[in-house]
Amino acid sequence: MPTLNWIGKDKVVNHHKEVPYRMLERKYSYENGQKSSNNDSENMIIHGENLEALKSLLPKYEGKVKCIYIDPPYNTGEEGWIYNDNLNDPKIKKWFGQVVGKEGEDLSRHDKWLCMMYPRLKLLCRLLADNGIIFISIDDNEYSNLKLICDEIFGSRNFITTFIWEKRVNRENRKVVSSRHDYILCYARNVTEDQRPLKHISRIA
Repeated sequence: MPTLNWIGKDKVVNHHKEVPYRMLERKYSYENGQKSSNNDSENMIIHGENLEALKSLLPKYEGKVKCIYIDPPYNTGEEGWIYNDNLNDPKIKKWFGQVVGKEGEDLSRHDKWLCMMYPRLKLLCRLLADNGIIFISIDDNEYSNLKLICDEIFGSRNFITTFIWEKRVNRENRKVVSSRHDYILCYARNVTEDQRPLKHISRIA
């Protein structure tokens, strides 16, 4: 199976194992729209660094999550959104320095994105149940790279399909070429014949 190599891969391929376990601390709950001390709900909104948050879920949820959807940064280079999509945030720069080292200073935008995504996808894979499935939104900037690392992490045989999602808003085509769609990659943790029809349905739709 073809694999993708990039600067810093050797430093992040097993980094998920080095991320420390952290205890989740309950702050408050909501019940009927009001804050409460504890309503025994297992629903959670976790505030914190997502790599550490994913690792903190493993003790209780490893191999138990049936459906995951993530909408990672598309790596467009845009810095004016609600989150920085140029991987220039001071926290991520500090992480590159600690994990990748001096090589991190020479990384391209795509190298950085791959270094950031790889350990997170490894932890997400561990959270999936044997009959679990994951959906990942992406656009043209990193689609091909994401597909290759997902084939490596989840296994190419577990690839279900790529959904084409037509965007509501796009640039008009009179002066520039405009992309009207994004993608949603779909992988199973352990593909079965029960999940195969999804592939045929998506191609017909």
